[in-house]
Formats: sequence, C-alpha cells, structure tokens
Amino acid sequence: MMDVTAVMGILVTPIILFMIFVAPFWVIMHYRSKRQIGQGLSAEETQALQQLAQHAERMRERIQTLESILDAETPKWRDKA
Repeated sequence: MMDVTAVMGILVTPIILFMIFVAPFWVIMHYRSKRQIGQGLSAEETQALQQLAQHAERMRERIQTLESILDAETPKWRDKA
C-alpha cells in the first residue's frame, strides 16, 4: 500500500507544474485574446490603470528616497528586518 507522502507527491506535483507553466501562459493568452477581440479595458479602466501606474511610480520614488535617508542615518537598518 502507498504511503501518504507518496500520494501527496503524486497529487501535488502536477498541480505545481500546472501553476508554474500552464496557468501563467493561459492567463496571458486569455487577456491577449480579449484585447484583440476588443473586449479589453474600457477608456475609464485604462485611465484608472494609468493613474494607478503614476501613483505606483511616485510611491517607488518615495520609497527610494526613504531608503537612501535610512541608509545615511542608520546604515545597518536592513539587517534588522
């Protein structure tokens, strides 16, 4: 009779392979086909996405500034995390 860990390995391995190789490709192709059909983002969604990208860029710049300040004031702050 098979061990529980062997059964788990048999079940988990295909799921992991699917999530690593098939799922990302599937999602990419899904949204690419939606864009080609014209069912992509609406103008409002595109504008909201651009605003989010701008906010993310500003946050990235702020984080870089904060990290440079922390590096200057407390050089070993990264080691504490």
